[in-house]
Amino acid sequence: MAKVRLSVIAGFAAAGLALTACTNTEGDDAASTAAADVETVTIEDNHGTQEVPVDPETVVSLDNRTFEVLADWGVELEAAPVALIPDTIEAYAGNEDILNIGNHREPDLELITAAEPDFILQGQRFTNYYDDIAELNPDAAYVDLNVRDGEPIDQELKRQVTELGKVFETEDEAEQLIADFDAALERAQEAYDSSKTVMAVNVSGGEIGYIAPGVGRMYGPLFDLVGMTPSLEVEGSSSNHEGDDISVEAIAQSNPDILLVMDRDAAVQSVDQESYAGAAALINENPALQNVTALNEDAVYIAPGDTYTNESIITYTEILNGMADLFESQQ
Repeated sequence: MAKVRLSVIAGFAAAGLALTACTNTEGDDAASTAAADVETVTIEDNHGTQEVPVDPETVVSLDNRTFEVLADWGVELEAAPVALIPDTIEAYAGNEDILNIGNHREPDLELITAAEPDFILQGQRFTNYYDDIAELNPDAAYVDLNVRDGEPIDQELKRQVTELGKVFETEDEAEQLIADFDAALERAQEAYDSSKTVMAVNVSGGEIGYIAPGVGRMYGPLFDLVGMTPSLEVEGSSSNHEGDDISVEAIAQSNPDILLVMDRDAAVQSVDQESYAGAAALINENPALQNVTALNEDAVYIAPGDTYTNESIITYTEILNGMADLFESQQ
């Protein structure tokens, strides 16, 4: 009897294994079918050709250059470096449903994996973590559309939104962003008087830094795009996020007709907004700058306060229109 009982049990076990195997096969087939049903699009990023799901369900973005674009397109984020999202982007800022991976200095990369993303957008501040993120998320479409060194900023901004438009089925919206940018650039070009010299500066830590034509942060490329005449060119200048350290006296001696300002402090969330005087006060109250033509003729343009962490094509469009307003007022 014992042998018969064991045989019966063995028979049930074998049947169970067969059923399990059948069930697993059916599950695998279903998963394969589901994966095959996902619509994809081919795009070109900084690392080559990428096959990306169309309108991905679970999105992680590390790219402050396109937060505002994605928010305007109604894209929901599963995870992001929340500290880098400007307060002006209300859809994301302070959104507790977004997993906060921290800033680029000490990011929690495992939270990206925990989000189980099917699409990850690389960000300029996370360049050093590219390989780590790719290794931790082998099944996610990982796209890098960061602005490339040596490439024209206008073409790079257009490339970003064009490729993202394909991913999120917002190609018409992307085309409109490009059209708005082109119109703003044309306005600034037409309104600018090349006989007027221009200086760009960055206020960081309460100090005024020099933004170099061509290479300096944000304003640098606009010198070439708009065709502006620099009031001062410094050998060995850089793209330092705080601007290059030259004396305010040197800025004053160059006597620019027009002064362009980026207020980095205004975009840093540790700033006490109630007590913060802002770049305008710092510049207007600086004794060394009191005789500068730009200040005396009210020819100072200050970029939106969130510019430093919101360098999207939308931001550049707003800045170019603001510059055009100033140039037109000087005619």
